[in-house]
Amino acid sequence: MTSKDLLEINNLNVHYGELQALHDISLKIRRNSIVSIIGSNGAGKSTLLNTILGINKPTSGSVLFLGDKIDGMQTNRIVAKGVSLSPEGSSIFQKMTVKENLLMGAYLPHTRVNTAAKLEKVYRLFPVLKEKAGQQASYLSGGQRQMLAIARAIMSEPKLLFCDEISLGLAPIIIQDIYSTIKEINEEGLTIVLVEQDVRRSLKYSHYSYVMLKGRIVLEGKPSELLEGEVQDAYFGLNKYIKC
Repeated sequence: MTSKDLLEINNLNVHYGELQALHDISLKIRRNSIVSIIGSNGAGKSTLLNTILGINKPTSGSVLFLGDKIDGMQTNRIVAKGVSLSPEGSSIFQKMTVKENLLMGAYLPHTRVNTAAKLEKVYRLFPVLKEKAGQQASYLSGGQRQMLAIARAIMSEPKLLFCDEISLGLAPIIIQDIYSTIKEINEEGLTIVLVEQDVRRSLKYSHYSYVMLKGRIVLEGKPSELLEGEVQDAYFGLNKYIKC
């Protein structure tokens, strides 16, 4: 692991009983980058994400964050180290206000200071959240809920932010706005991993991409070096990418 690497995964294998879900996964996430992990439903993206976050325990292999081994560690300790998640489906606390949701993101002891400044930061990134700060979150639109989920994750002051399927079910114009904000957040120094099915947009905004198929990484590289057709073939499990 080099000083430029924030997260490193080496030969990671995960089983659900007798079923092997991940096969020898190895990848690196560089500091201050946007990395996309692309794959269709069932490719193993969620299993990989849950293993990094300590929800799944690997059969073998390692997960290193800032040089420390975190595989097998409890999720709350991984979060305290600086890993945060904006979950699939823009999960929020619907009966709380927008502001209360945001404050829940700063629940760790070291993140409870300067909450006013953190709120102003996320309000600058997502102005609509400031407009609706006192409103119950259940009344937000789908796009606004996704913005709230990302903003809440940022409130914990992470070093690494995972965004899981942030474009799922949203209108193209909303997706464009959210991705533009993701780029701005990254430019301010936050490392971001996009776990996505959206091939074209993921390639457009990423510095490096991994494509998963059936629990394996079958393709990787800088988006400028990857042919979109080749990525599409890998995404759909065609030809040479299918392994027994």
